[in-house]
Amino acid sequence: METATSLKRGLAILLALDEGGELGVTRISKLVGREKSQVSRTLKVLADHGLVERDPVTLAYRLGWRIFTLAAVAGEQRLASAAPRCLGELVQTFEESAHLSVLQGADVLTVVSESPPQAVQAVSWVGRVAPAACTSAGYALLIDRDRNELEGLLPDQAFRRRHPRAPQSADELWERLAAAARRGYALADEELEPGLVAVAAPVRDFRGRVVAAVNVSAPKFRFAARVDEAGQRVRIVAEELSQVLGWEAGSASILAR
Repeated sequence: METATSLKRGLAILLALDEGGELGVTRISKLVGREKSQVSRTLKVLADHGLVERDPVTLAYRLGWRIFTLAAVAGEQRLASAAPRCLGELVQTFEESAHLSVLQGADVLTVVSESPPQAVQAVSWVGRVAPAACTSAGYALLIDRDRNELEGLLPDQAFRRRHPRAPQSADELWERLAAAARRGYALADEELEPGLVAVAAPVRDFRGRVVAAVNVSAPKFRFAARVDEAGQRVRIVAEELSQVLGWEAGSASILAR
């Protein structure tokens, strides 16, 4: 019985910190309706396990690093579970392949992929990498980076030997990202390879950080007329997946920079 009571007390404290931010022991005690001595003992146990941490100056408590680690792992699992259904909706609507990708260094790695039944593929998209500097998914994944971050992540050689329509420098890439933010989705028009067009939007976690990208790609000859429609729909799907991870849109666009 004591174990259950201690667990409830610990959960109440974590919820109080989640809602109130940094709090002192006295304030926490009032919020959870417990004596300060009980709260202090529970906070020590939580701190020992990384679930809370204490500011050395103010002595106030806040949620600890392990909470965010657990949230990230749970988010990855929920994202992997929800992605196939959401991508499947895009496939059904546009009859083209849809993908979920993550950033891996200067590249984009496809982690989930759905294709229409009639698609002929020699190799699965899952596990494939492509340069972030010339793909719609890459633009979506880099949407929050400033110029200095882009230059650090993508040195000059990252822009060499690319298709002529691809960005040739970090400055040009910055302009593509700004255009994506204004448009509401990222667009790569024959920038990875001739005849291929793709649209993408970022997936954000509960802290608002970009953790993945949703994109649809297809041959330009059959997809050009639906690019804007697809871009808007991809953005909506990315927002749905972001909400699965705890992202709250408010008044901000998912592509807000």
